[in-house]
Amino acid sequence: MDRIRIFISSVQAEFLHERKMLFDYLQHDALLGRMFEPFIFETSAAQSKSARTVYLDKVEKCDIYIGLFGERYGYAGADGVSPTEKEYDLAAKLHKTRLIYIKKTEKRDEKETALINKIEKDVVRKSFFDSDELRTAVYSSLIRYLDEKEVIRWSPFDAALNRTATLEDIDIEKIRNFIARANIKRSFPFTENSDYKKVLSHLGLIENERVTNAAILLFGKRPQKFFITSCVKCCQFYGDKVEKPIPSYHIYEGDVFELIDQAVSFVMSRIDATVSDRDKSVLADVTPELPLPAVTEAIVNAVCHRDYTSNASVQIMLFKNRLEIWNPGQLPYGLTIEMLKTQHNSRPANPLIAWPMYLYGSIEQAGTGTEMIVEKCLEHGLKMPEFQQDDTFRLIFWRKTEEKNVIKTTENTPNKTGKKGTVKGTVKGTVKGTVKITDNQLAILEYIEQNRYVTATELSVLVKIHERKIKENLSKLQTNGLIERIGSDKSGYWRVIKR
Repeated sequence: MDRIRIFISSVQAEFLHERKMLFDYLQHDALLGRMFEPFIFETSAAQSKSARTVYLDKVEKCDIYIGLFGERYGYAGADGVSPTEKEYDLAAKLHKTRLIYIKKTEKRDEKETALINKIEKDVVRKSFFDSDELRTAVYSSLIRYLDEKEVIRWSPFDAALNRTATLEDIDIEKIRNFIARANIKRSFPFTENSDYKKVLSHLGLIENERVTNAAILLFGKRPQKFFITSCVKCCQFYGDKVEKPIPSYHIYEGDVFELIDQAVSFVMSRIDATVSDRDKSVLADVTPELPLPAVTEAIVNAVCHRDYTSNASVQIMLFKNRLEIWNPGQLPYGLTIEMLKTQHNSRPANPLIAWPMYLYGSIEQAGTGTEMIVEKCLEHGLKMPEFQQDDTFRLIFWRKTEEKNVIKTTENTPNKTGKKGTVKGTVKGTVKGTVKITDNQLAILEYIEQNRYVTATELSVLVKIHERKIKENLSKLQTNGLIERIGSDKSGYWRVIKR
């Protein structure tokens, strides 16, 4: 077969050593050298074409684009754009596989920072400190690429037969409990009296009396006997950073269902809650500080989609200002951080674990979980949760602190009907006169009234239209003199203009 072509892009002067290292490594590694054909400009023969033409021609013909980014933006031509940025833009336009590596540094050119911010909206990136760390990261990414493209194949972790576990290590009572719950939730076609081996076979968890890794994690008597890092570590801190004393620290063990229940209880029992007046009922409503469905979904995702071959565990850290959930895993190629905020295709890392969890009711409709997390947080009056991908995947819930970080929602949340109308003093009396606006624009105005720091991304979730449409509507509202932007795009805020 033809070797897979790789284009290595960077500011040449800054990454001269790293470029040569990667080129030599990809050529001479026993496996990668057979699979990949790297290109760097330094090794190309003299040509009559301009360097820019050669670069872009190689980007167009490559299968994988590797981008290294650090301190320098590089020489900007007459149009103000560097060759490195042009190379990335062409790779993005042509939908090339893009592997991005950011060097850890304390200073960066302003334009380099802007370029990195643009890239992070499109693809997941990794960071590195030195050449050894970069080489390891590139190797890991390329092996995953070969695996997902099915160039090389081996059994995924959850489907692999465990070398030492037997049917004696499976808890039959756990299977019966699972069947009872799956019957109610998903009309599972077995009864509690069914042969448990047939149930395991139906779920793809057994083969010739041997059990898979997934079977141990789902129904094992002692899963941590076989996978010591499959536990969940939960800790609480008094302040906003990791420091002693630590008021609460627990390491939870058990099957995946038990781990989720214990971790959710840890969080929900340690956050604030609001108790309503008993004016309509003797039972007062209790509203937790963080939405329970969102917290549960985040923990379910961490346990279900983690990399079980990693030596790390799922970690849950509750700080004064935030909740962080760390998952030793990577997003699949093609799935970006921005895509997590909307409905997307589901690509579970461990499908033999994910399917029983769906039958059990832990997982709902595929591809909607992270979108639900965002919606629940915003409906709850919280700041947009953050998804981060580096060596681990992290989800951050922001607890209520300053007013700046809070979006207040009420029972009178704007509704969009798709019809155009006329507004006369409808946004808390601030918009007067006769101005034709759409219901989407009215909703945007009311959310800005509630929180002047609301972002376009947050508005797209709240109003339920694409972020591009939000920006178009914001521009129209500015043109019509209904709102104005105070300060910069990054740190400023919106103001509804009184008329």
